[in-house]
Amino acid sequence: MSGDSLYRVIFHNQDKVYELYAQSVNDGGLLGFIEVEALTFDEKSQLVVDPTEEKLKSEFKGVERTYIPMHSVVRIDEVERQGTAHISDGEGNVTPFRSPFLGPGQGGPDDQGD
Repeated sequence: MSGDSLYRVIFHNQDKVYELYAQSVNDGGLLGFIEVEALTFDEKSQLVVDPTEEKLKSEFKGVERTYIPMHSVVRIDEVERQGTAHISDGEGNVTPFRSPFLGPGQGGPDDQGD
């Protein structure tokens, strides 16, 4: 998932829902994580400043790429236009998975404990 495309990435982080825009989204190389690279923020001159977008800008200042746990991702959309990145309360109809990502031999439901 890279190139001249633009992606909207929505994920849970500490009881909040983050919505970010990035130019590159990949499976990375870390098992269980999504690699999000080249974060973009709305740089239009605005009279009204969105405080949540400003918070995101400062939180991700200097970050070249970030790795988001797969179980935290709500959705990834390829979009034509960039919207406003923001943080909202995590209350609603979507609930993140509560269990950690477990592979074979790590105590998962299919692990026979050999």
